[in-house]
Amino acid sequence: MAKMSSPTETEWCIESLIAVFQKYAGKDGNSSKLSKTEFLTFMNKELAAFTKNQKDPGVLDCMMKKLDINSEGQLDFQEFLNLIGSLAIACHESFLKSSHFQK
Repeated sequence: MAKMSSPTETEWCIESLIAVFQKYAGKDGNSSKLSKTEFLTFMNKELAAFTKNQKDPGVLDCMMKKLDINSEGQLDFQEFLNLIGSLAIACHESFLKSSHFQK
């Protein structure tokens, strides 16, 4: 039997994203989607620094509507990944800007 190697850093990140999604999805019934309440809980617990820095109290509602591509009032895993990807891009751009000032 072949020995399983430990996951790569990228594989671990993918597993982690799936685990985080599953941690919050399903509390309101559907384990494959985040309800609005589950989305708000996720944002306030997992992305608290982002949430607290928002001046507009309706920003999370607006984000939910924009992410909910099929307008069903819930986020599936693909829609969740759109959020994660957008945040990762914003963080990467910020990193690039800050590293240019340090050169």
